[in-house]
Amino acid sequence: MKHAFAHFNFNVTDLDKSVVFYKEALGLEEVRRKETDSFTLVFLKERETSFMLELTYLKDFDKPSYDLGDNEFHLAMISDDFDASYAKHKDMGCICYENKAMGLYFINDPDGYWIEILPKR
Repeated sequence: MKHAFAHFNFNVTDLDKSVVFYKEALGLEEVRRKETDSFTLVFLKERETSFMLELTYLKDFDKPSYDLGDNEFHLAMISDDFDASYAKHKDMGCICYENKAMGLYFINDPDGYWIEILPKR
């Protein structure tokens, strides 16, 4: 028996802003969308694998943000041009943590979710 990751979900408070962020910051493209009366799902994909990020917008969510705890859970992405990615993310103002000794950094999306950026090794 084998299993493969299909997608990971982040709940978002501004769907349009999040879709634009993931496209600009990470080059993710929308591949599928599902609309219902209570929620909208948007699936974003990168070019190298079949793994997707699912953004969920709950239409009746009545709080200004989601409780992200201590941000110990996160996505990690490998950049084929780490220096260019770092410069772009620095210009975007979305770098939230750096560990130069380990050669990595984190960006945060509009809702505060963290994404680890790693160099290709």
